[in-house]
Amino acid sequence: KFVSFSPPNVRIIHSGHACNIEEERYTERVYTIREGETLKLTCLVLGHPRPQIRWTKTAGSATDRIQDSSVFNETLRITRIQRHQGGRYYCKAENGLGTPAIKSIRVDVYYLDDPVVTVHQSIGEAKEQFYYERTVFLRCAANSNPPVRYSWRRGREFLSQGSDKGVEIYEPFFTQGETKILKLKNLRPQDYANYTCTASVRNVCGIPDKSVLFRLTNKTASPTIKLLVEDPIVANPGQTVILVCIISGGEPTPTLMWVRNTEELPKKSILKSETLTIPAISTEDAGVYSCVASNNVGNPAKKSTNIVVRALKKGRFWITPDPYHNDDNIQIGREVKISCQVEATPPEELMFSWLKNGRPLRSSERMVITQTDPDVAPGATNLDIIDLKFTDFGTYTCVASLKNGGIPEISIDVNISSTTVPPNLTVPREKSPLVTQEGDTVDLQCLVSGKPKPIILWSRADKEAPMLDGNMQTESYDGVLRIVNVSREMAGTYRCQTSQYNGFNVKPREAIVELIVLYPPTVEPVYTEIRQGLGRPFSLSCRVLRAHPSKVLDYEWKLGTRLLTVGQLDTRDETEYHVRALNREGYGAYTCDIKNEAGAGRCTFLVTGKAYAPEFYYDTYSILWQNKPRVYGFKLQWTQMNPNAVDRIMAYRLGIKQTGHQRWWEQEIPTEDNIQKGELLTYNLTELIKPEAYQVRLTPITRFGEGDSTERIIRYSAPVTPDWSKFHCAFEEDTICMFTQDKTEEFDWTRHSAATRDTKYTPNTGPSSDRTGSKQGFYMYIETSRPRLEGDKARLLTPSFNLAPKNPYGNVVTNPTYCFSFFYHMYGKHIGTLNVYLRQKSQTGQDTSVWTLSGNQGDRWRQARVNINPTSSFQMVLEGIRGTGIEGDIAVDDVTIEEGECRDPPPSSNIRSLASPTAMHIWQLCLTLLLVLVGLRR
Repeated sequence: KFVSFSPPNVRIIHSGHACNIEEERYTERVYTIREGETLKLTCLVLGHPRPQIRWTKTAGSATDRIQDSSVFNETLRITRIQRHQGGRYYCKAENGLGTPAIKSIRVDVYYLDDPVVTVHQSIGEAKEQFYYERTVFLRCAANSNPPVRYSWRRGREFLSQGSDKGVEIYEPFFTQGETKILKLKNLRPQDYANYTCTASVRNVCGIPDKSVLFRLTNKTASPTIKLLVEDPIVANPGQTVILVCIISGGEPTPTLMWVRNTEELPKKSILKSETLTIPAISTEDAGVYSCVASNNVGNPAKKSTNIVVRALKKGRFWITPDPYHNDDNIQIGREVKISCQVEATPPEELMFSWLKNGRPLRSSERMVITQTDPDVAPGATNLDIIDLKFTDFGTYTCVASLKNGGIPEISIDVNISSTTVPPNLTVPREKSPLVTQEGDTVDLQCLVSGKPKPIILWSRADKEAPMLDGNMQTESYDGVLRIVNVSREMAGTYRCQTSQYNGFNVKPREAIVELIVLYPPTVEPVYTEIRQGLGRPFSLSCRVLRAHPSKVLDYEWKLGTRLLTVGQLDTRDETEYHVRALNREGYGAYTCDIKNEAGAGRCTFLVTGKAYAPEFYYDTYSILWQNKPRVYGFKLQWTQMNPNAVDRIMAYRLGIKQTGHQRWWEQEIPTEDNIQKGELLTYNLTELIKPEAYQVRLTPITRFGEGDSTERIIRYSAPVTPDWSKFHCAFEEDTICMFTQDKTEEFDWTRHSAATRDTKYTPNTGPSSDRTGSKQGFYMYIETSRPRLEGDKARLLTPSFNLAPKNPYGNVVTNPTYCFSFFYHMYGKHIGTLNVYLRQKSQTGQDTSVWTLSGNQGDRWRQARVNINPTSSFQMVLEGIRGTGIEGDIAVDDVTIEEGECRDPPPSSNIRSLASPTAMHIWQLCLTLLLVLVGLRR
């Protein structure tokens, strides 16, 4: 036993479609990837306890977080990466020891958009057409990363600086080298030609060059258009509006588009050729509509018209008592002003007329009608009644209409009488303060008197906060504000006040309503688990965070249903319960209820003697070892989380089962002494069947009973960096023994097991188990279903191997021989070809074919073995070629490279049969013996 704590250590590894990896200053790396490819970064960590991993795009911060994870070896994957997803990605690992480990990698996304050529004449020389002796500029631009380089061709001739006296090529300083301009000085007949601009990022990341062609002729001209509509267009709601825009000039032929302000066109718009139709137009469709024509010559042509949709809305009125006397009442002999306001579109069409008791009213010396008042918003009219008489009492009607009709008029009635009085606000005595409980529905009420009744505006009086509808003020026509599902945040004072609209234009009346919201105590902790050994003391504490009312609070402690103690909190905000020595009856759920008249808040404490879960140690050195040819051993190591929190751990219950099976085998692992925090415990598992995976469960046991369990999966994997006696891979680990896929071919090999292979895959082809007959065992295969085509190739490459060192004292220098063997499964009527190649470092680009086989070989695994004689570091290449149809899945398993010649090597020609000579002799002897026995019976 030994204590093994280690702070986190982290490194980032990459896979997927990287174009390039560069070391930057301070050992940070730049990962270059092409737009649209898949980014795959894996964060590998060391440390104990096992560190938690988090990927972020800003160091250590939660902003721009990609994912939160505590999974071991977490992978960040972004499919079809876009340019805006480039930046610096951080992997942070922490386990509470030392400072967190952080590594970063900068992801640079490369792309190249199609180039665009625009053509301009020199200032002051622009004409409708490009005449001789004019200076013309051809400007080429493309968005890219890294910066783009440009080249120009005229016809098939490459243009360079100085190659033609009439041509000048330059890059303006302000474009930082990303724009190439071709200047044609004093246009000549030979300058009328086809010009090609090619944009290139020099095949970085495999991004091909992109070109654009522009044809310059003596007819080349910037676009001109005619808009065949009036400006503005005034339409009634429901009308169909048709806009017609005609291209009147431009070479090449311009393209036409319609835009509205900065918004999208209405969804119901119909765009056909040069005509834009807006059926059943509404006020939401109003705005400035522009027709824009562009052909990359000169500036785009743009013409606009403003569509105005006629409308009348929001009729309001207010009464102003005599402005020259400080009086809010209407009195005989004084002046009264009636104001009326309406929103109209277009405003210049707005007309007002006045009626008194239903009869038209004309402006006179005593009844003065005005339609423009500098102190009032536009769209208002005023009727001034000077020297009010008893005969002036009655109903005055303000009528608003639009000059050209088509829109219904708005009428507003205002009664002026001896009963017309300014408003007054009061709050009923029982309505303030208003006491309610959280979750109830409550009505705040202001009684408004006066004639006419004004609109009431509600707002918060105690703080600058919006009302429930999100506005700072809420309108009410009956003086009532209803609040549904009241919360504690809604408590406070509310102001109700009169609006000048639909009432008197006098100083606003206001009143205050206080809302008190009762809610039960909020307490902490809501739930806590306490692990404790027998005979030990402990204390429980429950604290009030907030409550209303909060002056006197009752508390009640219980263990299960048994009452322990009661009391009151007056000035304090917490209560404690103490246990001097824990006995077996003291285990269980303790609750503390703190109550007020609105309800109770509860703290819950679960006191248990269960031991915490063990933590498996993932950094074990030499975790696997080979016992016998068909079995393996595994060194299981773990530490115990907080071992001293409870009674001494007397033993562990070990459960183990094969993955995919139901039955568990269990045994107890006794412990002798007290386990220390961080102490590494070890148990060797033996007789595990290759290459099966196992599920292991570990449960600590104390006097209290079983504690929390932890489970993990144990997988068999061949050594990745073996000594040269033998290399073996059964593809049981995700890392597939450092095999890699050849990304230059059409598709990849796939890792699968029969247990996980989806039934929707093609039947009558491929294996039903791995080479050992296990449904859970893994193998590699090629999936030949769509979109695969006949002849498509997938290549799987082994790791690189160095040659075994030669004997320094040997006189004869010979290249070593290795035996390369593997099992293959080639079942299906469309089986193509399986090839094996030797790839050597000394023979770059030349793979040597060492084995090949084609066609259906039956539904069984067969072994192939071949001798190889590499002269330098080498790899083996397994190439699967798709046959004529979908029933052509080829699989391989148990790949082995062993020093020395193959035992019973198969024929070196195209290997159709793998039976060894010895096996063939045995088969012939058996056949002869059978014939003899048949003859004897006869």
